[in-house]
Amino acid sequence: MTTIVELQDAVMRKNDDLAAALRARFAKSGTFVLNFLSSPGSGKTTLLEETVRRLSPTHRCAILVGDQATNNDANRLARAGAPVYQISTGAECRLDATMIGDALAATHWKDDELDVLCIENVGNLICPAEYDLGEDLRVALFSVTEGEDKPQKYPLAFNTAHVALITKMDIAEAVGFDGKAAHASLDAVHPGITTVELSARTGAGMDAWLALLEARIAAKKSVLR
Repeated sequence: MTTIVELQDAVMRKNDDLAAALRARFAKSGTFVLNFLSSPGSGKTTLLEETVRRLSPTHRCAILVGDQATNNDANRLARAGAPVYQISTGAECRLDATMIGDALAATHWKDDELDVLCIENVGNLICPAEYDLGEDLRVALFSVTEGEDKPQKYPLAFNTAHVALITKMDIAEAVGFDGKAAHASLDAVHPGITTVELSARTGAGMDAWLALLEARIAAKKSVLR
């Protein structure tokens, strides 16, 4: 057991060191990095497609997509008009800093030509929460169909997130979603976390989400001036 724990600690230390290097790299270029976490079916890909579509007219965006198999999400996200690169993780249930660094090397994207880098993590609220990817903003999503207690079931994902998005609000009434209970669940694991309710399909709440992003992106750019 001691050997296993020591190995896990070494793996996490290596990841944290690589993530710190990525963070310093993107601080130098002013690239704003988002890491999206959610369970499968939360609407993450739809949200990311609409987010990038709205950002692209004024920001140079790119997307890294993590999945155990298939290029399905990458093919969908290409419709947003930004360059996309698929990371196939195989048996791994998450992305890590090494995968991000290797993917960026493979794309040949230039840091100073990217304003925003979006990372769609593997659909899973457990493993991805443990790995720092050098992001500026960690975003945890859960939809109105997943249960109001989702944050309490997966506390690390929501405790380490900077922003929580409650998705698919267009069907909230139809599925009997209890917004008060959902916000109480979030407060139980991350008091005061910034939360936005939205629907990427109807556009409800998207202006608030984009305004939040624009403010964070501008703040990072201002440091370079």
